[in-house]
Formats: sequence, structure tokens, C-alpha cells
Amino acid sequence: MLGVFLDTETSGLDPFLHTPLELAFVVVDLFSGRELIAYQSLLQVSDEEWLARDLASLDVNGLTRKDLETGVARPQAAKEIEALFSGYQITNDRAFFICQNPSFDRPFFSKIVPPYRQEALRWPYHWLDLASMFWAKQAVFDQRTQEFKLSVSKDVIAQTLSIPPEARPHRAMNGVRHLLACYERLIGYPG
Repeated sequence: MLGVFLDTETSGLDPFLHTPLELAFVVVDLFSGRELIAYQSLLQVSDEEWLARDLASLDVNGLTRKDLETGVARPQAAKEIEALFSGYQITNDRAFFICQNPSFDRPFFSKIVPPYRQEALRWPYHWLDLASMFWAKQAVFDQRTQEFKLSVSKDVIAQTLSIPPEARPHRAMNGVRHLLACYERLIGYPG
């Protein structure tokens, strides 16, 4: 089984208004922990898309218009991703996407490779999140207060697992590498 550990950086929080600016993923054999593929790309944006940016999001990821000039067009990124996934037979019966927040990353990834194309290629349709894995293994119910004691932010997860916080500004491959470190400490690789 393969894990596609993925992160996106975007121009804002709204996938209907904002645009993916950077994508990174690492494909790992979930048995051995062997890394098979590492991919990272800045993505071009139109002037109109850049004007719609949310400055708070850019404060988080540190990306500038100049950074994106070296990016690739989304159709080119889609071709590169399709070639990599095809070469490693990444399909819905052999792989999962794993993210910190798939409800955020998935719609932005779908702006690069549309869902109908993902389905036609039989790509994984299960998107797993680190927070749920952490919750299942670490949640503590306090009988006295009748509440769960647990935060599922990635920095809190990392701190609980004795992993340093993610480097700032937040960039896609930094996010993927930090996600992988948390996953390895939390779940591990049986091989």
C-alpha cells in the first residue's frame, strides 16, 4: 500500500475564489517507509487570480508574485503528476492520499487535476488526515470534566510526538516533510 503525503499552498482559503500556488507530495511505501517519489512545483497564476489573493494566506506561505514567475502552468503540472502516478501505478486499490487537512488540500488539488480526470485514471479517492489518526491513538477522555483533552493542530501533534514545529514560512514540501515525520512517529512502518 502506498501513501501520497500531500500539501498545497494557496492564494487564500476559498477554493472557489483562490488558487493553488504550490504543490508538493511524497509517495511512500506504507509497509517499508521507503520514499518512491518526491514532487514539488510552484504554479503560475493569472493576473486576475493574483488580484484575488488573500494577504493573510501569503503571510503564512511567504510566496510572492516573483516566486510564481518560475512556476509551471497547472495543465503542465497535471501532466507531470499523471506521468509519475502512472509510472508507480498509484490507483485507488493501491494508495491513499494523506494530508494534515484533506478538506482544504483536495479542492485545490482538484483545480490542478479535475476530479473527473482523477476518476478516469482510477486515482485514490480516500483522503486520510493526520488529525484523525492522532485522535484515534492519543485522545484522552477526562471523566471529571466529561471532555476530551486533545488538540489536533499539526504543531500540537508534533509537540506531543516530540517533533519540532514546522519551519516557517509554511511551504508545501516543508509541510509534507513535517507530515511524514509526524506520521512515522505516530503510525510507523511495519516493515
